[in-house]
Amino acid sequence: MGRGFFCVLLLVCSNIFMILAWYGHIALKNVSWFKALPLYAIVLLSWFVALFEYSLQVPANRIGSEQLGGPFSLLHLKVIQEVITLVVFVVFNMMFFDYHLKLNHVIGFAFLVAAVFFIFKG
Repeated sequence: MGRGFFCVLLLVCSNIFMILAWYGHIALKNVSWFKALPLYAIVLLSWFVALFEYSLQVPANRIGSEQLGGPFSLLHLKVIQEVITLVVFVVFNMMFFDYHLKLNHVIGFAFLVAAVFFIFKG
């Protein structure tokens, strides 16, 4: 397994935790024990989940960074991160909030793919 593949895999896993930390409390709003938690407890729980995100994201960036022997520049890493974030976020919305992609979303994602192409081309 190459450094680039392992970096992307870690970024996907870190983004799953990030989306759960940022938006999981909304998805769990109807769970009885969770609904009773005060805001500070939800914030602490989100921080706990975010710890796992950082535990994966930092190694991913170190493994992937060309400054440390990886295949990606910092710009590449940021673009990869943003695209992964959007994909994970859409999947999360489809799973927990009955979200459906519309044509304008598909077109927007096509532009993102084009942006990634042009950023990696240069």
